[in-house]
Amino acid sequence: MERLIPTLVAIIGAVLIASLSLFTVDQRQFAIVFQFGEVIDVIKQPGIHFKVPLLQNVRYFDRRIQTIDTEAPELFNTREKKNVLVDSYVKWRVINVEQFYKSVGGNETAAVSRLRQTINDGLRAEFGQKTVADVISGQRDLVMDVVRKRADIDARKIGVEILDVRLKRVDFPDKISSSVYDRMQSERRTVASQLRSEGAADAEQIRADADRQREVILAEAYKQAQQLKGEGDAKAAQIYADAYGKSPEFYAFWRSMEAYKQSFKNKSDVLVLEPNSEFFKYFKNPQAGAGKGK
Repeated sequence: MERLIPTLVAIIGAVLIASLSLFTVDQRQFAIVFQFGEVIDVIKQPGIHFKVPLLQNVRYFDRRIQTIDTEAPELFNTREKKNVLVDSYVKWRVINVEQFYKSVGGNETAAVSRLRQTINDGLRAEFGQKTVADVISGQRDLVMDVVRKRADIDARKIGVEILDVRLKRVDFPDKISSSVYDRMQSERRTVASQLRSEGAADAEQIRADADRQREVILAEAYKQAQQLKGEGDAKAAQIYADAYGKSPEFYAFWRSMEAYKQSFKNKSDVLVLEPNSEFFKYFKNPQAGAGKGK
């Protein structure tokens, strides 16, 4: 038993020394090894690593992509001197952990404060050169790209990379919004009124053209109808004349029959004539005209 005690002490000592000498770096981390406050080594690869116990210590830094989200919308001026509220966010990460430590002491709060100020300065400069329409829709992506590139140049001085800058919302302050909306409504009403006036003018012109075309069509139709009627009357007269020339008696008989038909078409018709009138000639002798027409 007495011989086992030194062995156990040695084993425990070895385990203790190993626990103090070995450290693990996660794939989501960077690590810096310090000795008496000075940087001895920068660990970028995940795994198990060695340090000198008691003399060296390790500090870990997050290498993942992080987000800076504005606590409240910032007020910027556009080129038209209009105030707009801008709500944005930034994606960033540490790429040079040694530079990050030397610049801001590895303090993420200090880094975020500097990045936020850099982004705000870039946004203020870009918004001052753009109109409201540009930053809302027209050149929004271009503005964000310019701000990101400028901010990234400054961020790399502290070992940080700016991956993206995005606008979540661009809006007017409450006091201005109502007047802007009123003006927009007034402009839309003006446009709508102009469109209605133009539509009414176009409709009136279309109706006038349609009426004119209608009159022309009716006139042409009447002209053709009269022409056809005249040709028909002429042809009928010619037929009557030919018939009269062939058999005047039969022609007189046929004309009388037509007159009888038209005169006695309605039972309520009344004729006042003398019984021996020429009109009743064929009533008395129907065969007079028919026989001569054969």
